[in-house]
Amino acid sequence: MSLVGGAVLGAAFGEVFAVLHDSVKEVVSKARMFEPILKRLKSTLDRIAPTVNDIEKLSEQLDRPEAETKSLIEEMEKGVKLVRKCSKIRWWNYLSKVYYSNQLRELDDAIVRFCQVDLQVQGTRNGLETLQTVLSIRESMETLQTVLSTRESMGSSRHVEAPGVSCAVSKPPDFTVGLDIPLKELKTLLLKKEVQLLLLTAPGGCGKTTLVEMLCQDKQIQDTFKDNILFVKVSQTPNMMLIVQNLFSYKGIQPDFQIQTEEDAINQLPQLLDQIGSNLLLILDDVWLGSESLPEMFKFDIPNYKILVTSRTAFPRFEFTYNLKPLNEVDAMELFCNSASLQGGSSNIPEEDIKKIVRGCGGFPLVLKVIGSSLCRQPLHVWKSKLMDWSDGHLEFPKDKITIKECFMDLGSFPEDQRIPIAALIDMWAELYELDEGGIHAIANLHELTTRNLASLVMSRKDASEVNSYFNEDFVTQHDILRELAMHQSSQEPIEKRSRLIVNISQNNLPKWWKKQKQQLIDHARLLSISTDLLLPCSWCNIQAPNVEVLVLNFQTKNYILPEFVEKMDKLKVLIVTNYGFFHAEISNFQLLGSLPYLKRIRLEKVSISSLCKTLVPLKSLKKISLFMCNIGKAFENCTIPISDALPNLTEISIDYSNDLVELPVGLCDIAHLKKLCITNCHKLSTLPEGTGKLVNLEMLRLRSCTDLSELPESIRSLHKLSILDISDCLSISKLPKHIGELCKLKELNVKGCLRLRNPLPESTLDLDQLKLVICDEERSKLWEPIKEFLTELKVEVAEKDINLNWLSK
Repeated sequence: MSLVGGAVLGAAFGEVFAVLHDSVKEVVSKARMFEPILKRLKSTLDRIAPTVNDIEKLSEQLDRPEAETKSLIEEMEKGVKLVRKCSKIRWWNYLSKVYYSNQLRELDDAIVRFCQVDLQVQGTRNGLETLQTVLSIRESMETLQTVLSTRESMGSSRHVEAPGVSCAVSKPPDFTVGLDIPLKELKTLLLKKEVQLLLLTAPGGCGKTTLVEMLCQDKQIQDTFKDNILFVKVSQTPNMMLIVQNLFSYKGIQPDFQIQTEEDAINQLPQLLDQIGSNLLLILDDVWLGSESLPEMFKFDIPNYKILVTSRTAFPRFEFTYNLKPLNEVDAMELFCNSASLQGGSSNIPEEDIKKIVRGCGGFPLVLKVIGSSLCRQPLHVWKSKLMDWSDGHLEFPKDKITIKECFMDLGSFPEDQRIPIAALIDMWAELYELDEGGIHAIANLHELTTRNLASLVMSRKDASEVNSYFNEDFVTQHDILRELAMHQSSQEPIEKRSRLIVNISQNNLPKWWKKQKQQLIDHARLLSISTDLLLPCSWCNIQAPNVEVLVLNFQTKNYILPEFVEKMDKLKVLIVTNYGFFHAEISNFQLLGSLPYLKRIRLEKVSISSLCKTLVPLKSLKKISLFMCNIGKAFENCTIPISDALPNLTEISIDYSNDLVELPVGLCDIAHLKKLCITNCHKLSTLPEGTGKLVNLEMLRLRSCTDLSELPESIRSLHKLSILDISDCLSISKLPKHIGELCKLKELNVKGCLRLRNPLPESTLDLDQLKLVICDEERSKLWEPIKEFLTELKVEVAEKDINLNWLSK
């Protein structure tokens, strides 16, 4: 069979992949003597399944030779025959077992090698970030981590990466000045034979990370280290366990034993580095004072192994140091003028005023960009005002944009160097500032902050139906200096009078005010954020915060106890609980939420839901629950009370990247008021219950990238209020429900990436009078041509092929 040639190459890959995928799923339970390796192969195929229809685009973006893709197709064709042979091998035939097991491993490795590529994707505005996809995660790793394909876009699947797993180096900004000479000097010093550990030091905001990103783009550096350039954010409170676990995961290497302590992590390092081998560049970014001993733990006698450390502190213990200086006046002026859009020379701003502001920025690139952006296209009086207020040292927002200032300070509620989910910000701001629940105003505010270089908004490409409704894969990042500025501005008033209280507890070192009083009245705060590391406080302060409306809890431990003071937060409307550790966490004290009369929204990340259902209490005001990377399993079937009684007024459920969700819990179908059900990237979800038809108030059903979901239940014919149905990238769905025409309010249907959807559409499709938009790929668009003759207002949009690696990983 010939499967080659230009335009049909991607289609050929998809066809062969589908046959191989089906064959493996069919044989895995029958050929018991090959079960472990077949499960591993199935796991690999499951993870790349959503992207196969974009393989042609992926090959083009990566400039991969056509012959290489054809080679993989040939390997998969042989693999189909190999898998079928395995089903016929008798259990006693040991020699055949050894031979065919090796063949299966080679097939798996060939697919993994093809998928382990560096793809650089342009972000928005001033941020460009590269994330490398790791698809070679072994079967046993599934119990440790939900393998996610990042929020930075991978084709139609747009997978999401687990927090902190990517160790790829981001691409530097499009526009940089004054770093060419430092780049040459740093590279020369790094490549010297006697240099294994090199410290790059400069004050915060001086461009250290940008210089490192430029270094990693250098051809000589890439030729020397190739795929072994690893980037690790260390930050103020380093977690050695998490760093080492993420390195193992990123490189697709399985540790000898489970890492449960810092000592385990250190003991496993030799194995990790030994398997990576020589020609390795490890970058430890943002090492703080007090953590200078950490880089020493990574030193081993490996040929051409280099460690590059960036820090604001010039640690004297390091023998080799490169000091990055602020920009000189000429370069500073060029960067400022670029940020303020003054390059054309037609500005009426006096040159002397410009020079005064540039001098006031001290040559720091970050300051130059922030101040320049804030003055971009502003009238002369605003420039004069900036000069007059320069001594105040405050970041000023126009009075008509006070909400944007508040949103900027809210970003400090999340841990340093972590991605901030836009979905979480939408929940917060809908209650704090009465912004719309759909997120339109929140996105507008984030665009404003991005324009001012105060944050970086990273959004995946949207289909027409998603532009105003789907933000699960979008996020914000923020420079640590800007985060410190946000926290500083939030802390100008006494504790008891702050409207926003951000508490960071490291190594059980409590704030002074926490230690002084057993009972602390925080009367003005509407937002309370508490971040802890691996050591939880021995005892929580008895905080009285009667006016808190948003509570953000960030932690890293396997077990977390909700503080007792939560029970008395009578005005609490939004609870966001995020586990930034490597393993899923068990949460106790969940029953405290039963006393909160106004709690509307709960967002949980990387939490074991079974621990909550054991103590489930009625939450009568709850409108929305979001579960991201949570272990769900059959948790909802073992609740102390029926789900419909516990959540009687719930209108929205979002489940994203649940690695163990096989069947949608039947109890969820009894929640009568449910309007939105969003289940995305749950690759093991295989069936929806017939009870789905009882959700008669459902208006939106999104089942994106549920690759094992084979069909929709016929009972959805009863969803007469459904207006949006999204089954994009559901690779196993081969037909639409026979009675889909009874969805009398359906306006939008997304079937993009449904590769097996080849059958003629059901006859009842002609009854979809309200259908206005269908999103699909080019092949599926042909199925709708005869339908358009009857549904004259129907628009069929062929989705663009998009490579999105934003959250891939993890």
